[in-house]
Amino acid sequence: MTGGNDRAELGEFLASRRARITPDQVGLPVYDAGKRRVPGLRRGEVATLAGLSVDYYTQLERGKAAGVSESVLDAIARALQLDEAERSHLADLHRSVTTSPQRRARPKRATAVRPMLRRLLDGLTLPAMIGNARQDLVAANPLGYAFYAPLYPDPQHPDPAVPVNFARFCFLDTAASEFYPDWDFMADVAVNNLRTEAGRDPYDRDLSDLVGELSTRSEEFRVRWAKHNVRLHRTGTKRFHHPVVGEMEVGYETIPLPADPGLRLTVYSPEPASPSADALTLLATWAATTAQSTSTVSPTPPTNTRTTP
Repeated sequence: MTGGNDRAELGEFLASRRARITPDQVGLPVYDAGKRRVPGLRRGEVATLAGLSVDYYTQLERGKAAGVSESVLDAIARALQLDEAERSHLADLHRSVTTSPQRRARPKRATAVRPMLRRLLDGLTLPAMIGNARQDLVAANPLGYAFYAPLYPDPQHPDPAVPVNFARFCFLDTAASEFYPDWDFMADVAVNNLRTEAGRDPYDRDLSDLVGELSTRSEEFRVRWAKHNVRLHRTGTKRFHHPVVGEMEVGYETIPLPADPGLRLTVYSPEPASPSADALTLLATWAATTAQSTSTVSPTPPTNTRTTP
């Protein structure tokens, strides 16, 4: 999506979805298993499942989506067994192809954290941060900055004017594999979220530049980007290995901020009375103690021996 070739993106997404489904998964008979040249469904099989002509579906997979109705997209989504995130992505791609450049209204993006949000962050006793579609950490409360200390060369003095980026950290910083015990999962999450956002706004220059940078510098990123996987990042559980307090497993909730388009609030919370809750309490104590000491003593910046993105 970042290259602006909307038709190619639509076709590649549909092809990637049918490649993962075998005929037996959808109840189709296979008479020529030894002669099949595709790993999943053929175009004709998708067309049959969706109740379309082969030519009609083939044209759609080539990016010719003019006149395609919502009911047709829904039939294709059912045939390809798309989940909620994939259905939404298909609709975004279709919209990009069928809307003229003159009529495309780019989503308005908030560029700063309002004072009210700043107060909300600081009033939370759990690690909390505000990020954007590009996966920049735009703002956090003190415990949030302590939580994400490995992302900062000097975690006690994070520079809000230069936000760190989760995707860049994940793929370009050697500390990421230690901070994320489930690195492969976190890498998938980062890429799939970026792919989702690229579908929503294919002309986001900042996002395009980030994807270009990561594609150039990381083969791990390139491989994942080529899969066209997407996801809705709302809630779940993640594991972290913090350099100060060790391993923590925390649940998270990510909440869009409608008054600030493009920004979302994420709050982390461990299970009560768990080792992770104890670790988070220790982290809060460490953060408060360190903040108090640095406010009275001119600190010496720590030596950062890791690779900085």
